[in-house]
Amino acid sequence: MLSGFDIEHLVKTGRLSVRPFSKGSVRENGIDFRLANEIARHPLFKEGFVLDPSNPAHISSSYKIEKGKGRMVIRAHEQVLLSTLEFIEVPDDIAGFVELRSTWARHGLSMPPTIIDAGFAGNITLEVVNNAPYDIALKSRIPFAHIVFNKLNNKASDPYKGTYYGQKGIRLPKPIR
Repeated sequence: MLSGFDIEHLVKTGRLSVRPFSKGSVRENGIDFRLANEIARHPLFKEGFVLDPSNPAHISSSYKIEKGKGRMVIRAHEQVLLSTLEFIEVPDDIAGFVELRSTWARHGLSMPPTIIDAGFAGNITLEVVNNAPYDIALKSRIPFAHIVFNKLNNKASDPYKGTYYGQKGIRLPKPIR
């Protein structure tokens, strides 16, 4: 796992790109990413709706993306997609693990861990669930996710260039085939 010193060195030498970069976001063994000002939430569905994750029309109609939000409210027991403010470009010999900052978990939010593959570039789309019995307000630009990086023993033989490469803002899930 890379230390804060290692991360600062990678950014300074241009091997790891984080834009915008704030030296204050580098932690002991990771870096904090902030929320962008957009949220994707599910519209109200008719009773009996069943999402077919292999159907692109179902996926595109199952989310409504709201942009330009300084304040975002996640309703009790709601699942939403959020995006990081930071755009990251990872070299082909580094991988990252994205976790929710523990303070947010203590308030009732959860987020499955996300892996940043070697070679990835883009904003990070975050899948967040409010498990609390109350609504939770978030503000854009607040530290929300923590990323730790690991050095691979070798360069990735096939750096990431998949569906989510280069994503800007929230990218909806791809159909599962």
